[in-house]
Amino acid sequence: QVQLVESGGGSVQAGGSLRLSCAASGSTYRSGCMAWFRQGTGYEREGIAKIDRYGITGYIDSVKGRFTISKDNAKNTLYLQMNSLKPEDTAMYYCAAGAPPTWGGGNCYFGRQLYGQWGQGTQVTVSS
Repeated sequence: QVQLVESGGGSVQAGGSLRLSCAASGSTYRSGCMAWFRQGTGYEREGIAKIDRYGITGYIDSVKGRFTISKDNAKNTLYLQMNSLKPEDTAMYYCAAGAPPTWGGGNCYFGRQLYGQWGQGTQVTVSS
């Protein structure tokens, strides 16, 4: 079982930056998929950045080039560096952990149902 604790959220003006952290406990962190999701008010929770055990990353188009997901295996910590923030990035941000699906060739995906462990979330608010 992996336990996840996010931190680093806050309020920032448009164009600013924030770095989210997710401290993970448990060995699953190293062998599985890790991802950041977000959920704005009135919206579905969506996956925005993912990283597999080899460090291969993926992003949705709306954050590509602005956000960077990374992890420090020595610290069991996942990060999300967010630059050039926009008001539409305002949301609760969650980190998640899960095993690669058996049908996926070892790859990680954004499907919410593929992630069994979730943090409590950290709020990011971007003002214009």
